[in-house]
Amino acid sequence: MLQYATIPVTAFSQNCSLLWCDQTRKAVVIDPGGDTDRILAQVKHQGVQLEQIWITHAHIDHAGAAGELARVCELPITGPHRADQFWIDALPQQGKMFGLPHADAFTPTRWLVDGDTVSIGNSSLTVRHCPGHTPGHVVFYSSEAKRAFVGDVLFAGSIGRTDFPQGDHATLIASIKDRLWPMGDDIVFIPGHGPESTFGEERLTNPYVADR
Repeated sequence: MLQYATIPVTAFSQNCSLLWCDQTRKAVVIDPGGDTDRILAQVKHQGVQLEQIWITHAHIDHAGAAGELARVCELPITGPHRADQFWIDALPQQGKMFGLPHADAFTPTRWLVDGDTVSIGNSSLTVRHCPGHTPGHVVFYSSEAKRAFVGDVLFAGSIGRTDFPQGDHATLIASIKDRLWPMGDDIVFIPGHGPESTFGEERLTNPYVADR
């Protein structure tokens, strides 16, 4: 069975996730935006073996520590979609812009596309390409655990910003309604910031995407 712990990182309190298979104790970190020591402390606390890094999108608060963590721990980086290449290339500049620690650009070991599968231990998750916040944004969905790690696509009561380069509001709304809602109302999602919620709750009450 899939287990996870949420680790707030960076000055933006980004929800980095440590995800592991409780049968094999093999683990992946999703969106290591910064605070590498805090992430590794959680790995040690849970007693798991960190084997991979997964990235939903390449904004610095989600990907800022990916290069460092990959280098220090000799880990492969999976994701995001290739359309976020320009954000990865700009990671050093993003750090200066937002007053965050230096972030290294990196080359993912594997780019992702819609419908791909990623695995950790005995568990597999489906990849959905959900552009709008960034053009290369992806989401990781576990039907087994009824969980979705959605980055900055959707929040409890809000949605991702679309005023960054190559962001698009209409595309983001379409991603939510066409890619997330069909997963089911009972799916709990872990957003990039803030508390968890369910797709059903947001479909009914979120002022930006509610079905009314």
